[in-house]
Amino acid sequence: MVINDPATLAEVTAVFDRYEKALVGNDVATLDELFWQDERTIRYGGGENLYGVSEILAFRKGRPSAGLERDLERTVITTFGTDFATASTLFRRESATGKIGRQMQSWARMEDGWRVVAAHVSIIDEPA
Repeated sequence: MVINDPATLAEVTAVFDRYEKALVGNDVATLDELFWQDERTIRYGGGENLYGVSEILAFRKGRPSAGLERDLERTVITTFGTDFATASTLFRRESATGKIGRQMQSWARMEDGWRVVAAHVSIIDEPA
């Protein structure tokens, strides 16, 4: 298995960047598009456990649209072969002094492109 094939890594990096732009811009249509439209998709959030695309889509509709800006740190994207990747990053928001966010996504290449098949988002106190 090839780890971080340059072409695959470039593809996943581009789709990760597209996801981030949609997230901070509250582009719900793009966020929904980039999640696998399947009941096996999972998203663990800061205050919710979402099982299946129906729960994820409902969450997105009710999510606040303000204060989404953030700065990413230590982003690591790793591809495994040409059809699976993980993306992990830390994030900070000006409105959350003393806190650090953590985000992990599992991406899989589907017939219609790269899609998030599992995600985890959490916020913790800034480590000492």
